[in-house]
Amino acid sequence: MDRLTNTVRPYAWGSTTAIPELLGTAPTGEPQAELWMGAHPGAPSRIDRGAGPVPLNEVIDADPAAELGEPAVRRFGPRLPFLFKVLAAGAPLSLQVHPDLAQARTGFADEEARGIPVDAPHRNYKDANHKPEAIVALTPFDGLCGFRHPAEAAELLEALAVDSLKPYVDVLRAQPGTGALREVLAAVLTADRDAMGRTVEEAALSAAALAERGGPHAAAFAAYAATAHAFPGDPGVIAAMLLNHVTLQPGEALYLGAGVPHAYLDGLGVEIMANSDNVLRCGLTPKHVDVPELLRVVRFEPTDPGVLRPEVSSNGEEVYETPIDEFRLSRYVLAPGGEARTPDARTPQILLCTGGTARLRSPRGELTLAPGESAFVPAGEQVELACAGGAGTGATVFRATVVA
Repeated sequence: MDRLTNTVRPYAWGSTTAIPELLGTAPTGEPQAELWMGAHPGAPSRIDRGAGPVPLNEVIDADPAAELGEPAVRRFGPRLPFLFKVLAAGAPLSLQVHPDLAQARTGFADEEARGIPVDAPHRNYKDANHKPEAIVALTPFDGLCGFRHPAEAAELLEALAVDSLKPYVDVLRAQPGTGALREVLAAVLTADRDAMGRTVEEAALSAAALAERGGPHAAAFAAYAATAHAFPGDPGVIAAMLLNHVTLQPGEALYLGAGVPHAYLDGLGVEIMANSDNVLRCGLTPKHVDVPELLRVVRFEPTDPGVLRPEVSSNGEEVYETPIDEFRLSRYVLAPGGEARTPDARTPQILLCTGGTARLRSPRGELTLAPGESAFVPAGEQVELACAGGAGTGATVFRATVVA
């Protein structure tokens, strides 16, 4: 096993304090949005096996079968198929969707054939992979996930009492499910920008007032008002009102599959995703929004956010079940003086400590992980996990791997 040295990404929406608090370091005053763990070429973790720090992707490239195991290489290719993160949202992220695998392959091939540079700001598909993802809250975590039922969305928009929203309310009440959602989202994103800016301003003021009054939608109205404050005049604010608002408590999770519109708003969480950069944006961003391609990828299906809670296995591993194989996310809650836990060694894994102090032992040695520290364990290397803290101090370790 190898201790990982990881990179913090300073995106503008990042919290200035959450990741430093986790790591026990002083804030820099700048946003610290994501701590990346893995072999993504954009910011690979580094390991040191005695010859100095080396990017993990280069270590894997040199001998994929030894690091990942032959079964994983046969199934997913000679690369780590997931990216693991600590995500700290201090402001809303862009409202977005991800393509499914077929859409990603088709879109990538089309843009390659048209000669669009991969780093072009109007490029939609950076690679030919899909990007399902899951996030587990470490603190209370606010987000938007999936469409409300049209009737519920109509009720919410009508409560704002903004005249320019009435045509959308009428469509949501008059048409069946998916057709209404598609028509309203398309209309919002293609409306005159100045007129929509005025609508967003009125809706934001009304949402803030409704949040103060309380009621069943108070938390959602507060979230929409805060989003409008962060992105004044952005049509994505009205698009966001079509989505379910959800607040995760620590330990609860969301799974975001292909075509599901979503945005993270505020909080600290552990995120895992398939190794892809494919994002189509709906708003809450100054970046490119390709409305026709977005409408092709979005799944216009009303859905419950589907909050996940871990299922405990016989060996103490708490698993967050998701319907894909590129990643498998779980955690161990380790009691002081408790029994050591032994994860399945057949697949490559990254172990991340998020609370207390954890001790890792393998035939290659021993590591101690403090909060925010992590380790890469190659396939085939057996490791034991235990709490290294004193009496009354437990430890929490998240495990990222692939489905065996």
